[in-house]
Amino acid sequence: MDSPEISQAMDALRRRLVPGARTILGITGAPGSGKSTFAAWIQQQFGPATAVVVPMDGFHLGNAIIEGTPLRQRKGAIDTFDAGGYLSLLRRLARRDEAVVYAPEFRRTLDEPVAASIAVPAEIPLVITEGNYLLAEQEPWKEVRAQLDEVWFVDTPQELRLRRLAARHASFGMDQAAAEAWAAGPDENNARLVQATRPAADRIIPWN
Repeated sequence: MDSPEISQAMDALRRRLVPGARTILGITGAPGSGKSTFAAWIQQQFGPATAVVVPMDGFHLGNAIIEGTPLRQRKGAIDTFDAGGYLSLLRRLARRDEAVVYAPEFRRTLDEPVAASIAVPAEIPLVITEGNYLLAEQEPWKEVRAQLDEVWFVDTPQELRLRRLAARHASFGMDQAAAEAWAAGPDENNARLVQATRPAADRIIPWN
């Protein structure tokens, strides 16, 4: 975790946090880039009384919605998320006028989102949200970006990303051939869209 880019980003983030205000930090990057790991690491640097992670993946459309449709073979694509629901949650988090806001979480063991799994009390000053499409130009994703104070792009070598993705899919039940095919197919299609948003990031975070 020791790089000049990360050190500079973390120093600036610490300076940004002021009493009585909330910062919402977006962490984006292509599938397999390490967004979740990086977001969790940032939270650990501040501690649970200061920071909470709210993943975009909690807004995956449920399997009951996508089963039997073409979306099932593209799960993880931009149109397989409840973007409006995610935007509504971010607006609630930005307003900070509720004692606690509950966010959903995606459980990979279930392959489903689970509602109200993450508590965000009003006194938490730093919310870290991570996901693929935080810088997408499509509506309503453009409004998602407007709720975020900064967005950092996690930049990871492609070969490493693909290995991580295949290993992740295999760990949740896919055979190795299917895991590699999904990583190189649907995941890579999504990666190209995410990679195109890289220039809009506030910071580029090299990661490996």
